Amino acid sequence: MARASVDTPFGTLRLFEADGAIVRVTWGAAFEDEPTPLLHEASRQLREYADGDRQVFDLPLRVDASEFQRDVCAAIAAIRFGETRTYGDIAKDLGVTAQAVGQACGANPIPVIIPCHRVMGAKGLTGFSGGQGIETKVALLRHEKAAGLLI
Repeated sequence: MARASVDTPFGTLRLFEADGAIVRVTWGAAFEDEPTPLLHEASRQLREYADGDRQVFDLPLRVDASEFQRDVCAAIAAIRFGETRTYGDIAKDLGVTAQAVGQACGANPIPVIIPCHRVMGAKGLTGFSGGQGIETKVALLRHEKAAGLLI
C-alpha cells in the first residue's frame, strides 16, 4: 500500500492508496515515502482545502467496508462544504438508527475527504475520532465557517 503525508493546520494527515484509490486517511507522524501521482494529487487537494482554495475533493476513493458503512460514507460525502447534518437526518434517510450512523461516522476510513466532521448530534457537537478529537472537529468546522454556534 502506497502512503504519503501532508501537514495541515488540522495536523499531519497520512494518506494511503491501494489499487488506484485513496482508502484511508489518518493523523500521525509524517512518512518519508515518495508519493505516487495519486497521493501527490491528494496532498495537493488537501493543502488547497486547508488554504481555503478548495471546497470539493476530486479523488478516486474506495471504502473497504460493509455496504452499510459505504452507504453512510456516501451520505456524508454529499454534505456540502460549510453545511452540517445530524446523525438523525442521515439515519432517517437510510432507515436506520442515529446510533448506527454515529458508529459508522466514527469508523469512516477517509476523514476530511469524506467529511464526517460535518455530522453533528441532535443537540450540537459530538465526538470525533481523528486528530485531537473534538478540538479537530471544531477546527474543521470553523475552517468551513459551518455550524454558526461554534464561530
